[in-house]
Amino acid sequence: MIFDKALDILLVHCQGESGNVLIGGAPEIPGATILDKMNHLNDVDPSLRLFLTREPRAQVVHTTNLLLPPTRPDADAAFVVLQPDRAHPMSGSNCICVVTTLLESGRVAKVEPETVVRLDTAAGLIVARARCEGGRCLSVSLDNVPAFVHALDVMIDTPKWGKITGDIAFGGVFYAQIDVDRVGLRIVPEHARALAEAGTEIKALLAGQVAVEHPEIPGLDEIAYVMFRDYQPDGSVVTCTTLKPGRVDRSPCGTGSSANLAILHARGQARTGDLRVSRSIIGGEFTAEILGETTVGGRPAVLPRITGRGYVFGRQQLRLDPLDPFTQGFAMSDTWGPQVGEL
Repeated sequence: MIFDKALDILLVHCQGESGNVLIGGAPEIPGATILDKMNHLNDVDPSLRLFLTREPRAQVVHTTNLLLPPTRPDADAAFVVLQPDRAHPMSGSNCICVVTTLLESGRVAKVEPETVVRLDTAAGLIVARARCEGGRCLSVSLDNVPAFVHALDVMIDTPKWGKITGDIAFGGVFYAQIDVDRVGLRIVPEHARALAEAGTEIKALLAGQVAVEHPEIPGLDEIAYVMFRDYQPDGSVVTCTTLKPGRVDRSPCGTGSSANLAILHARGQARTGDLRVSRSIIGGEFTAEILGETTVGGRPAVLPRITGRGYVFGRQQLRLDPLDPFTQGFAMSDTWGPQVGEL
C-alpha cells in the first residue's frame, strides 16, 4: 500500500484507553461496505494497520481509528478500529473517541445541548448522542448495535485453572465474560499483567472449544476478547477486557459493557430502562442502559446505550519513507509477551 503524503492523526483517549483517529492522508480502501473494507485490511493488505499500530511508530497499547466516508446514506461518517493484532468492527471507547474527534475538529457541526452523529461500522449503524456545551463535547452516548447472548455458563477446559465457566455474548464483537475469581485474580493495576496473560491463554483455548457466528453479519465469527468481571453489591461491575498481544483495556469497554447487559437481561437481572455502571481497572466509568428489546436472527437481544467521555490531547503527522526498513512495523516479546511467536 502506497501513501505519499503525510498521515494526519489526532491523539485521543477515552477514560485512559488510546483511541487515536486518522483524519487525513489515508489511501483508498477497496470495498463496497465498511465490512468489506475491514476484511480487506485484515485479509488482503494489512500494511496501513501495521504501519500505524506497531513499533517504531506506536506501542501495543495504541489504537488508531481509520476515519472513512460512510458507505450508507443514513450515516455521517464511518470508521474501522485498527489495533496491533487486526482490524476490528466496533469498540465503544474508540467510537467515543471518533465522535469526540468529529465534533471538536469541526468535521461535524456541534449543536448544543445535543448533537446526533450516525456512524457506519462493520458491525452496523451506531447512533451517537453527544452532550455539547461551551464549544466542547462533554460526553457521548452510543446507541450500540443489538447485544445478545450466544450461550450462558459455557464450560471451558483449562490446564491452569481446571474447568471454569463463562458467558459468551455479542456486544459489537463476541466476548467470553468470566468472573475474575475463577482465575484467582483481582481487577486491580497490580494484577494487570497476570490478567492479560490469563485472558490471552483462555482466548486461545476458546478457539478450539466454542464456535460462534453472528446470525446476520458474515465474517463476525470469532470470540474477539476475554473480559473478566467483578460484580459489586451496588449493581455496578468492574471490568477488565484483555486484548492481543497481551494487554488490558484501560477503559470500562463499551462493547463489553453492552454484552454484559445482554447477559444480565438473559438471567433476569436487568430489564428495559435499567442502568448499570461499568468501572475499569483504573477507575474510569461508563454507564450502560437497556433502551429496549429486539431479536437478532431469532435470538432475544437488548438495545444498549453506553455513555462515556473522550479527550483530544494532541496531533501527530506520520510519513512513509520508502527507505525505512520497518514500514510494516515489528513486534517484540518484551512488550507483546511470548505470543509474539504466533504472528
